[in-house]
Amino acid sequence: MSAARASNLDFGVIGNCRIAALIDSRGDYQWLCLPRLDGDPVLNALLGGEGRFSITLSDLADTEQCYLRNTAVLRTVLTDANGAQIEIVDFAPRFRSRGRMFRPAQIVRLIRPLSGLPQIAVQLSPSEGFNNQSMPSSRGVSHVRYGEGSDALRVTTNAPIDHLISGHSFAIDRELVFILGPDTTIPEDPIHLAREWEQETIDYWRNWVHAMATPPDWQEAVIRAAITLQLCVYEETGGIVAALTTSIPEHDHCERNWDYRYCWIRDSYFTVTALNRCASMGALEHYLRFLRSVVAMTDQDGPDSGHVQPLFGIGLETNITEHIEDALPGYKGNRPVRRGNQAYEHIQHDVYGQIVLAATPAFFDQRLHSAYGEAEFRALEPIGERAFRVHDTSDAGIWEFREIAHVHTSSAIMCWAACDRLSRIANHIGLAERASYWAERAAIIHATVCERGFDANKNAFTMAYGVEDLDASVLLMAEIGFLPASDPRYIGTVDAVDRELRVGNHVFRYKAEDDFGKPKTAFTVCTFWHLDALWRIGRRDEARAMFETVLRQANHLGLLSEDLHPETGELWGNFPQTYSMAGIINSAFLMSRDWPDVV
Repeated sequence: MSAARASNLDFGVIGNCRIAALIDSRGDYQWLCLPRLDGDPVLNALLGGEGRFSITLSDLADTEQCYLRNTAVLRTVLTDANGAQIEIVDFAPRFRSRGRMFRPAQIVRLIRPLSGLPQIAVQLSPSEGFNNQSMPSSRGVSHVRYGEGSDALRVTTNAPIDHLISGHSFAIDRELVFILGPDTTIPEDPIHLAREWEQETIDYWRNWVHAMATPPDWQEAVIRAAITLQLCVYEETGGIVAALTTSIPEHDHCERNWDYRYCWIRDSYFTVTALNRCASMGALEHYLRFLRSVVAMTDQDGPDSGHVQPLFGIGLETNITEHIEDALPGYKGNRPVRRGNQAYEHIQHDVYGQIVLAATPAFFDQRLHSAYGEAEFRALEPIGERAFRVHDTSDAGIWEFREIAHVHTSSAIMCWAACDRLSRIANHIGLAERASYWAERAAIIHATVCERGFDANKNAFTMAYGVEDLDASVLLMAEIGFLPASDPRYIGTVDAVDRELRVGNHVFRYKAEDDFGKPKTAFTVCTFWHLDALWRIGRRDEARAMFETVLRQANHLGLLSEDLHPETGELWGNFPQTYSMAGIINSAFLMSRDWPDVV
């Protein structure tokens, strides 16, 4: 890879289900939030901030970057003009120790000379998060302390402290280690400790992948997607962030930039469904704990009984007030930079279906540690009642319009899913009367959607009742069983989306004007939903070609953001986007050959 600075979200991700960081193709940290996934960004160069951790090789000529096979351990090799090389290995420790998961709020960086006489400079200057003020530093014998009080950080190292503080270049002739995290003493020899953590972390991830189910085709893409989704899980509570970043806009020079470091009920459903297909049950088990708490917090008796807000903090926080942070210049100078997300105040009716859909496997899947029964079913019924009550009322929809309200077809379909799955669950656990009750409600919603959501002139289900504009999210109706893929109305909808929302091999979520004008980039998960639909209706060569196109336009490590410019191929939107990474897994499982046909 050229030594030129990355410009297309060419970042790798490391993490341990507590914290995560983005590192560019030159080995520079671009983003790190502490003490958890939604914390303050102490390394914030991604948004033009002063918080940096970089290794500069003198006379840099070339870079190579990859993950160690089947791990979340990132390896970057820098080569200078004379052929001298260094290897940088970055990871966040994660492994079982003393009967529990060890996942400290720490990152580890190892630098090893590989050949020649490389000269490097190390710059480490954490920032006070969104304030973008450099933390004051003080030196110790083998560490540097940044900041003060409970938010202070410490880097423990065997590198010369003078060079770390000054940023001067020096010759590297031995392995160096940097362990960055909270201001706590590390009594062990840092190099021995880092090597031990490195091997334990490699072993953990390879054992995790070893237990996965994968399709025979596109295995590498599926494995990388699954690891990346796992890194978006905040394991302490089970919450799952929609992405690890904030304020990467949907395209250049626009205000469509949001903070995605929170747990959307919708996005989390897609994440755990994808990981469940890989037989990775841990994320589902953790999320079910989170979901159980969400259901328990739901008002059962008031006028808004059953109402659930569409997103929460990863610690189950309910207030996620949106703020504009003026101190940071923004990604490529795009402002505003946002912290928090106003969508938590929205009315979004699709969440009720996604709650029940996510919980449904717990009633059927015998592999789960905690099997659900009648008590859990009864707790979900108010969610179904709410879904039935609001299925034909206006909401902000799946795309979270801020000033537009309609009876969105996809929201109504998800309300149907809530009632339909409650009927299936009730039948499974032997509650025949409740099964009939919910089946009747599902049938009423189904009839309403078919009557009011289908436009005979377009021969397609549209974005909202009485609206002619299309919305790619209605394509999910075949996947969740609302209509079979053979239904002429579904085929007509796929054809209409193909005509109106597809540009090349990429699909827009809609093209109607919204609060910010007309979208200019394709929404990557909609491309996956569309190619899945094409596969289901028999256009399989076309679907496979679209899938291969999207995989080629992932970054050099196989990671995707939320959006993609259909003409330039440039990635935009928050990164890595769980929607998009889940789409890789779901499409690969759908279209791959079966193992008996391969081996």
